[in-house]
Amino acid sequence: MTRVYSLPISHDECFHGDRGEHIPYHRMHGKEYCLPSLILYSKQEYEDLKFASIQVDRIFRKALRFVQRYLPDPMLVNQLGIHPSLIPAARIEVPFHGVSRQDWIIRNGSMKVIENNTDTPTGIPETAYLANSLLSEFSDFNNPSDKMNSSIVEAFSSLITYYQQLGFGSDIVFSCYDWHEEDLCNTLYLMHLVQQAGYSVRFAPLDKLEVRTGEGLFFEGRKIDIWYRLYPLEYLVYDQDENGFATGEEILSLISQKKLAVINPVQSIITQSKGFMAMIWSLYERREFLPEVFSDEECSVIERYFLPTYFHDEPLLIQKIPYVSKALFGREGKGTLLYDQRGIQEKVGLEDEPADSSEEDLYYLNQPRIFQKRVELEEVTVHTEEGDFRGYLLTGVYVIGGKYAGLLPRIGGKITGNLAYFAPAALKDKEA
Repeated sequence: MTRVYSLPISHDECFHGDRGEHIPYHRMHGKEYCLPSLILYSKQEYEDLKFASIQVDRIFRKALRFVQRYLPDPMLVNQLGIHPSLIPAARIEVPFHGVSRQDWIIRNGSMKVIENNTDTPTGIPETAYLANSLLSEFSDFNNPSDKMNSSIVEAFSSLITYYQQLGFGSDIVFSCYDWHEEDLCNTLYLMHLVQQAGYSVRFAPLDKLEVRTGEGLFFEGRKIDIWYRLYPLEYLVYDQDENGFATGEEILSLISQKKLAVINPVQSIITQSKGFMAMIWSLYERREFLPEVFSDEECSVIERYFLPTYFHDEPLLIQKIPYVSKALFGREGKGTLLYDQRGIQEKVGLEDEPADSSEEDLYYLNQPRIFQKRVELEEVTVHTEEGDFRGYLLTGVYVIGGKYAGLLPRIGGKITGNLAYFAPAALKDKEA
């Protein structure tokens, strides 16, 4: 099927006015990020992704509870790479993450989930606002993400109600670094939706928060009850103030003491770890010895949608299977390496970025790793201001509050990095 539909407008025409104000990062790193194009999905692909993402989310949640309740701390540290100071708060069970996004490879009728972004998923204004804006004005295609806003409101309302039933108050604060344009827009978009749902909310830049030992997290002298943070937990745990006080560890202690509720909850660090995918596959392969973990039906879901993923590369090398090696907490493709069936690394950079050249790259490359069967992404060609770009399609599927919410297509290199392009998803068939 035709995968790309170019809209009859230029980039500048597209992002003049309201769209440019809502998505000011439509250009990033000196080039287009958002394209005036659509990525088309058939009705069958849409229905299959909805069904598959919900089934996979149920596997993730069941495996999460297994980890929280039964795996000892050393396994969380050594297999999942979770800092010991995160573990007490990560064991607190919360019904849902809030916002999560699964990454899927669709090719030749096959669908495979490769990652789960549950700690700090972004791309929310693009999916919830921009897709609807472009589709409604410039096309007759239906929007597969038209329930994104209502899903966010429902999930956040549910979590806020859950926390308040536990005794937390009504001071709700949203935080990120206000100098980071993309993070700020994602955070404010969520905050405004929650505000429109009738809640009193505040925005607090991360560097303006005050941590009081054993008492709470404060902003402008008021104690925060429920805190949304767009900031990775694996960074937070190392944070210190100018005097060397471990502010990150104290915040985690406040959460463990139930003096601060957080969205996404700290349990999201477990499912964010790419070691979580290897753990699920390990439990699946040992299903005869651990029948109480996954039912036969759940094992069928894993077999159909998951990829063989291990904590070492030997099983893949023995079978001469090409594979991908990923840092446990790699982000935006950093720390990801490609290997052929002989275990020889393929030299691939992240789109136009210099590969493995910065301190940040080394941070990811030096992390513990998992090894996942390699599946080729679908090749697509999109038109950009610099000419046609032949890249690879990765489809993000938002599952919010346990329900399908929307699609985030990105077109990048063989490794999808932060220079990948975004184009809204659209349904090729008239009816959704």
